[in-house]
Amino acid sequence: MKLVSIALCGSLGLLLTIAASAQQVPGLKPVSAFAGIADKNARSVAIFQEMGKVIQHPRCMNCHPRSDRPNQGDLATPHNPPVTRGPDGHGAPGLECSTCHGPRNVAFANGTGSMPGHPEWHLAPKSMAWEGKSLGAICEQIKDRTRNGGKTLAQIVEHNAHDGLVGWGWNPGPGRAPAPGSQAAFGALSAAWMATGAKCPAP
Repeated sequence: MKLVSIALCGSLGLLLTIAASAQQVPGLKPVSAFAGIADKNARSVAIFQEMGKVIQHPRCMNCHPRSDRPNQGDLATPHNPPVTRGPDGHGAPGLECSTCHGPRNVAFANGTGSMPGHPEWHLAPKSMAWEGKSLGAICEQIKDRTRNGGKTLAQIVEHNAHDGLVGWGWNPGPGRAPAPGSQAAFGALSAAWMATGAKCPAP
């Protein structure tokens, strides 16, 4: 079983390297950039649209798949080797996420990329699946406590601003593009979105 796991991890690393793209991503506008929008509701929507640059980026979207199989790489290809969500989002017994993903990113010895890692590496619950949805639909889902893990808006802001696994998106290791901006900027936008009424774009 150990040899199989090593082989699977090697295959995963190779695909991550192939799938990674070198394209640059834009940064995030600061909250101040939206001060000129007089209508509070329109300002709230515009702020969430800016947040969407992170929410819909592969660093976030890959772990919010519509199926039980995550995606990987900058091209959001299906995870290889084939893995499944498992009972708690940490993978199936015998092939948990931690089989390959350790507590930190590990650069490949040949310098071509890295194996991503974090102490809390896991998939978002299926109720938080974002893949294939419009930004407006994702926004409504994020606000819905029956689908967001029971979080209040204030807890969502805290999650966006300080959660370590969210923060990994800006430090994904060699071979994959980071999410745009920074976690601090994303957190500030999240707080401003809540303060303006947490309005959503049209579905």
